[in-house]
Amino acid sequence: MYPRARRIAIPLAGLVAVGLAAGTISGTAASATAPSDVVTRTAPTPAGQAVQFWTPDRIKLATDHDDQVDARLKGARRGRSTPDGPPGSVPPIGGEKARSVKSKHVNLPNSVGRVFFTLPGSDPRDPKSWRYCSATSVQGRYRNLVATSAHCVYDIKANRFYDNWIFIPSYWDGDQVWQGKAPYGIYAAKTFNAHDDFVVKEDYDYDYAFVNVYNGIKVNWEKAADGWRLTRKNAGRLGDNVGGQGFTWNRGTKVNVFSFGYPAGGHPDGDRPFTGRTMKWCYGKTRPMPAAPKYNLQEHVGFKCGFTAGASGGPLLFDYRSASRTGYLIGVNSVAWDTDGNDRYDHVSSPYFNGDTYKVYKAAANRWTGNMP
Repeated sequence: MYPRARRIAIPLAGLVAVGLAAGTISGTAASATAPSDVVTRTAPTPAGQAVQFWTPDRIKLATDHDDQVDARLKGARRGRSTPDGPPGSVPPIGGEKARSVKSKHVNLPNSVGRVFFTLPGSDPRDPKSWRYCSATSVQGRYRNLVATSAHCVYDIKANRFYDNWIFIPSYWDGDQVWQGKAPYGIYAAKTFNAHDDFVVKEDYDYDYAFVNVYNGIKVNWEKAADGWRLTRKNAGRLGDNVGGQGFTWNRGTKVNVFSFGYPAGGHPDGDRPFTGRTMKWCYGKTRPMPAAPKYNLQEHVGFKCGFTAGASGGPLLFDYRSASRTGYLIGVNSVAWDTDGNDRYDHVSSPYFNGDTYKVYKAAANRWTGNMP
């Protein structure tokens, strides 16, 4: 028997929850019609406006959206996570020239970073609406794809996608005046892709999303008497700059994974071991998690990890290689669990990636974006 999960946290905007058969991305590009259960929406905020919104001051003050819920799962039954078809995979990009050497160190992936957004319907000038999550670049036909949790793109309370959504890969927060470091540029959302069961039914078995982003821009912020001013130049495609993780689905439920993200929130007991300023990682073997009927959650896999809010949307990577900094996306941080009732999160979980996940991924992976308007 698994330990009883006494408490679940679902931090919006910052969590927390085999041999590979080669696959391909197929289909026509931006004009492709997505399956009926794939929700595709244009980002509500114009890209240039979203980039200009996130001044250094606002990036510094953005917080993980710690919408934690105390769910006591007495007598929780074991969840079910099973393949709905044959396994498949799409290989990563960015590690093609890396030497296959073993390393005792865990090299952090350049593809992982933070996403920033504002809550829909709120006053964007109010710091309480400035939020962030974690995410990763993932392989796509046009090298413009970001994978994260669905609760990091869609607000189930407002029934709207978030505003001012941008992705900064390999984010690092220093103590300089320009608090938010963006070594590979900033990438604004063009199209959100999620599953209908999350958007309509609030089903956390579908808590994943894929975002098509415009080509990035390098920005230079300067403090002026009347506020911040910026200059910018084109940085090219996301995948060309930081690579993209592979994607795999219908794999086993007990596999070794790395999870990466930017945790910052506190544990239920109030302890705050993370700051969210730098990327962190966990490693372990996944297993099926208990069901959580309140969230329609029955098909999550998780492993032992103390991540808190802020890491939501960060990748679970299978077969991760430090030399190339690449692996296969097999999940995203979705839910944080306190399984032993001591008011400390001890597991994170992800929806089990199956054929439904692949449908959303495939629809997104074939969408073209190009330069930011």
